[in-house]
Amino acid sequence: MIDAQKGFLESDYWGKRNNPNLEKNIEHLLKIYRELKLPVLHVQHLSTEEKSPLSPGQKGVEFISELEPEFGERIFQKSVNSAFIGTNLEKYLKSNKIKSLTMAGFTSDHCVSTTARMASNLGFDVLIAHDATATFDRIGIDGAIHPAELVHQISLASLDKEFANILSCYELETNLFFPTKF
Repeated sequence: MIDAQKGFLESDYWGKRNNPNLEKNIEHLLKIYRELKLPVLHVQHLSTEEKSPLSPGQKGVEFISELEPEFGERIFQKSVNSAFIGTNLEKYLKSNKIKSLTMAGFTSDHCVSTTARMASNLGFDVLIAHDATATFDRIGIDGAIHPAELVHQISLASLDKEFANILSCYELETNLFFPTKF
């Protein structure tokens, strides 16, 4: 679970977001993974930018209430886009013989994408729940506003079949109960 933090709920800071069902979909995935007793890991972004809602000491650093880690679930804190930089995530995964990762959270074009790319390059199989990730409108180098949904779709298209398999929550759930090779 990548950066499922209250700071990303501040639309005044980030702008318009796609995927209004993100929280509901993540909550559903968490329920399934927990029922199946699969490891659930949480990544928490601690921004080094003073004005960021994700800066330490800000309420935005906290996990979104319904997506909070449960007792025994590991939290990896980072200050950059990749969950592998400055953390012991890779060591933890390898020492626990975890070879496949399912990713969800914020944002599809930043931390989810960067973490997925690194995970793939490190030899992990990566699945991303496209309907359990989201992003925000982005302003291009020409000043044009790129809608969040378009940024989301292009970001996931850039990852699909090269760095990750992009699936819906339904497809992930079905695969957990009726495994197939992607």
